[in-house]
Amino acid sequence: MTSAPTEMTAKDTGLLRDALGLLKDREQVAERLLDSSAKHSFDPDTALDWDAPLEEGKWFWPPELVSLYDTPLWKRMSLEQQQDLSRHEAASLASLGIWFEIILMQLLVRHIYDKPVTSAHVRYALTEIADECRHSKMFARMIQKGGSPAYPVSRLNHQLARVLKTVSTTPGSFACTLLGEEILDWMQRLTFPDERVQTIVRGVTRIHVVEEARHVRYAREELRRQMVTAPRWERELTRISSGEAARVFSVAFVNPAVYTHVGLDRREAVAQVKASGHRREVMQSGARRLTDFLDEIGVLRGVGRRLWRSSGLLA
Repeated sequence: MTSAPTEMTAKDTGLLRDALGLLKDREQVAERLLDSSAKHSFDPDTALDWDAPLEEGKWFWPPELVSLYDTPLWKRMSLEQQQDLSRHEAASLASLGIWFEIILMQLLVRHIYDKPVTSAHVRYALTEIADECRHSKMFARMIQKGGSPAYPVSRLNHQLARVLKTVSTTPGSFACTLLGEEILDWMQRLTFPDERVQTIVRGVTRIHVVEEARHVRYAREELRRQMVTAPRWERELTRISSGEAARVFSVAFVNPAVYTHVGLDRREAVAQVKASGHRREVMQSGARRLTDFLDEIGVLRGVGRRLWRSSGLLA
């Protein structure tokens, strides 16, 4: 584990440094992201063929990423039931994605409220908000296309998120942003090239991966800056709040109602997912790039680290 990041300001340049090196100029980062957005952005309503029929015998999510994969229950399920579970889990993840992106948009608006409105940093945040609006509509349309219901998070988590998006400090906001973006991004990078998966799902995940790469860059650069410049109390709060967010996120990742909808016993399914070594490895692999980064910049410490471990996302 690396040493705690400290603010190191060179008198002649005013540059900031953390465990990963010098921080890049905020405006230069934003300008590059704006340039990338201009070249590589999509309108899902026209970029995807929503009228094409679903393909017989194809998955909606790679089977290895389905929660019950390789469990005793999975091995008793028919292929049709397994693929139907993938359809419902894809809808559950898309529903989670919409919930999360609505939270993220509000956090971004709060972040830029006091920032110079003509800065590239603010212009990129507004660009990202526009991206997230399109993504939310795209995910909703994918759920409808698949013919499964939407899967809202529990009422408790819905209300906890209401508190988070109202009171979260800036570093806490960006840590939670990365939590929601990077694990799904890892899964989607495995999904869009997979020819076993429905073409419409592959198209949705490809668009999301391309555009989310910019969002991750923006959040990482800003979180590094915040962890260097924030007061100690705020850094400590970020460690705890991100750990609690990881715990909630891991529980909400797949709505247990999906098991009922495909004719499985919900309690048995949930128990087998919790006991699955394969599922634990999938979730930790999806989070590893993020947890390595958070460890380097000093987020995974103390109580926060213990919360991350309890979430199952940190080995």
